[in-house]
Amino acid sequence: MRAIVRALLVSVLVILVTFVVFSYSAGTVNWRFPPQQPAEPVGTTGTVSGGLTRGHGAELGKKAAVAAAKAGQAVNATSTTAKIKAKMALDDFVKARAVAVSTRGSVVTLTGRVESPAEHDRAVSLARETAGVTEVIDHIVIEPPERP
Repeated sequence: MRAIVRALLVSVLVILVTFVVFSYSAGTVNWRFPPQQPAEPVGTTGTVSGGLTRGHGAELGKKAAVAAAKAGQAVNATSTTAKIKAKMALDDFVKARAVAVSTRGSVVTLTGRVESPAEHDRAVSLARETAGVTEVIDHIVIEPPERP
């Protein structure tokens, strides 16, 4: 049994040494450290006009600035809407779920149904008092609750 294991180990070792020798002589394995540089430098053919690349870069920069400005406006509008809804939710007099708030730029539109003129006036004043609001468009309908 020992003879078989010994023969197997010797044959594996011979195969491994043969593989290393042939790989090295064929050049498929790089045994040198550090790796050698190519004999000739690798380059590109043709030229690139600096004006064209600068023009494209400037155009991309302008597009990025416009996109950033639009994203900033969207964030500001969302922030303004959230501020107004939070004010209404914290107010004891206005039912925030009954009033929808939408913002476009600095213009706020209020829609929905309230139960009294006082609630209507309070909702509009909360929107007007919010920072960044220049105009409030009022589409709130006053509907007193039905009493049997």
